[in-house]
Amino acid sequence: MDFNVKRFAADAGTFLSRAVQFTEEKLGQAEKTELDAHLENLLARAECTKHWTERILKQTEILLQPNPNVRIEEFFYEKLEKKVPNRMNNHEVLGQSMIDSGNEFGPGQAYGNALIKCGETEKQIAGAEREFIQSSAINFLTPFRNFLEGDFKTILKERKLLANKRLDLDAAKTKLKKARMADARAVAEQDLRMTQSEFDRQAEITRLLLEGISSTHAHHLRCLNDFVEAQTTYYAQCYQYMVDLQKQLGSFPSSFASNNNQSSVSGGASVSVPTLPLSSSLPAGRSSSAFNELRSCSGSRKARVLYDYDAAGSSELSLLADEVIMVSSVPGMDPDWLMGERGNQKGKVPITYLELLN
Repeated sequence: MDFNVKRFAADAGTFLSRAVQFTEEKLGQAEKTELDAHLENLLARAECTKHWTERILKQTEILLQPNPNVRIEEFFYEKLEKKVPNRMNNHEVLGQSMIDSGNEFGPGQAYGNALIKCGETEKQIAGAEREFIQSSAINFLTPFRNFLEGDFKTILKERKLLANKRLDLDAAKTKLKKARMADARAVAEQDLRMTQSEFDRQAEITRLLLEGISSTHAHHLRCLNDFVEAQTTYYAQCYQYMVDLQKQLGSFPSSFASNNNQSSVSGGASVSVPTLPLSSSLPAGRSSSAFNELRSCSGSRKARVLYDYDAAGSSELSLLADEVIMVSSVPGMDPDWLMGERGNQKGKVPITYLELLN
């Protein structure tokens, strides 16, 4: 291995010169060349981008994988370039437990059948969650990591070189001020011209890299759109799965459905509370005003039944999806209920299962 003594001595001299210049600047004994305002603004913008990219990246990782131990394990697998072992997520574990318990209680029983349906839905949600996490990792997390581990590290390297060139420039200026002999001044002026040229060139390189932050922002904006689209798809799938599940559970016998729809009151009496269908929340403004209008008058109106409903007691009226009945308001009745009529049959019906017709 060759050892160049002259180069080592030159490097040591340069390092010592920079150290002296830096120390004198800190002590206020030497002047410091300031960067132009535009370059300073670009540097501040790059630091701000790095700070918030790290913050968003960390919080997104927490969102996608709340378990810190699993995140650490996945990090080590990634560094070791090994495949992360497949593991069931929380929805899959819950879904499998529901299915197993449903089979134990018996698929022919209302409770067992409901548990199986719920478990199957949880597994569907688990699949949607996996797709969401995979899409987010590819289209959102990876570009953010690439910026921090690639582009910004290059910026840091060039910025450090710029700081060293600035120290060399100011050291050359100090050397020229201290020079007294003509020969020494000539050498110092030559060094100053060379260091000024190197500083200007490095400042231009750094400036071009920093101006590329605008392109980074544009790219991250596209990644953000992809992330939002993935979230929209995921939540829409989950919503649809749960609506479908609720429709299936709505057709179960009242002896099952009423168990969780009763709240105890004093004296041991109980009041039946209807299950709120998710779809009923969509036209909430229009349907609420229609029901309020019905309550304020003494007449009756036609209503279409949205879901099957099994009466929990003799005071209630069983309903079939898509049938049309007459409903009216009775003074003193719970606002979540109306009086329903079908031919000679009459009883309370939950408003969340109804759509008033014109």
